[in-house]
Amino acid sequence: MKKFAVAGVVVGLFLAVAGCSGTGQEKGADEASDLDLTYAIVTHGAPGDAFWDRVKSGAERAGKDYGVKVEYSSDADPAKQSQLVDGAVADKVDGVIVSMANPDGLEQSVKNAVAAGIPVITINSGIDKWKEFGAMTHIGQSEEIAGNAVGARLKTAGWKNALCVIQEAGNVGLEERCKAVTATMGGKVTNLQVDGTDDNAVQATITSKLQADKTIDGVLTLGGQYAIDAVSAVGEAGSSAKVATFDLSADVIKNIQDGKIEFAVDQQPFVQGYAAVTALYLKSINGNDFGGGQPVYSGPAFITKENADAVGKFAAKGTR
Repeated sequence: MKKFAVAGVVVGLFLAVAGCSGTGQEKGADEASDLDLTYAIVTHGAPGDAFWDRVKSGAERAGKDYGVKVEYSSDADPAKQSQLVDGAVADKVDGVIVSMANPDGLEQSVKNAVAAGIPVITINSGIDKWKEFGAMTHIGQSEEIAGNAVGARLKTAGWKNALCVIQEAGNVGLEERCKAVTATMGGKVTNLQVDGTDDNAVQATITSKLQADKTIDGVLTLGGQYAIDAVSAVGEAGSSAKVATFDLSADVIKNIQDGKIEFAVDQQPFVQGYAAVTALYLKSINGNDFGGGQPVYSGPAFITKENADAVGKFAAKGTR
């Protein structure tokens, strides 16, 4: 719980910085403008993934607030993502933000960026490797901490036989979530691989599993949009299984309010994008090394029926 409290303080600090205006902020923006700063953010997000849209919007909002240029690109293929990082280094950007769902595939490119004197921030995935690769800090949530917390919550709710739906093949962070959930739930957890680029296929795969095993009493998805697929699958299969999810969207909030989704775990992707640009900006204008040699936690935060209304107004804007 202390780690969660620290995360809240850090996130509060970022939001306070983001909301600053007037003479204190104007000087920093002027300096950044004079330096003509450009930051590259390179993620493994697949096209159409709402989660990465929020990361991107957070980074772009920070760029606008600080008067710096943010160039966003992504590719789910580690080799192609690595090439995007190499391209940013060749362009001599002032900082790189990178997600590492497949750390081994990104290792050399990240190390090359650091060797070129370009500060690197890792976000979302890569919490176990960022320091080894030479990055300044990692911004995201600990999959172990978040997964353990989810598993404990599901155990209290009485889940005995659950599906853990993985939407990206080879994403070590997602696999770590399911493993951590299994460690604390106490029942049976079966990993279910789906094609996250095709919602119809996701729904069909979950439906098939529920129809084949009527003892499945819960479906845990690892992305907000797939929770909506799971709700539809439960209905189509005539199952009584409950649904819970990692990550958030306006649709997820509505389903929580309607009692169709038990809860969502919000790792606050907007914060990941915004905070990473903030860290690079402070490095550029003031030489700050953010994080103190430790990762910065952006989550987890639990969204339930009790607080869904308060969060919903932000989700509707596409920032939660």
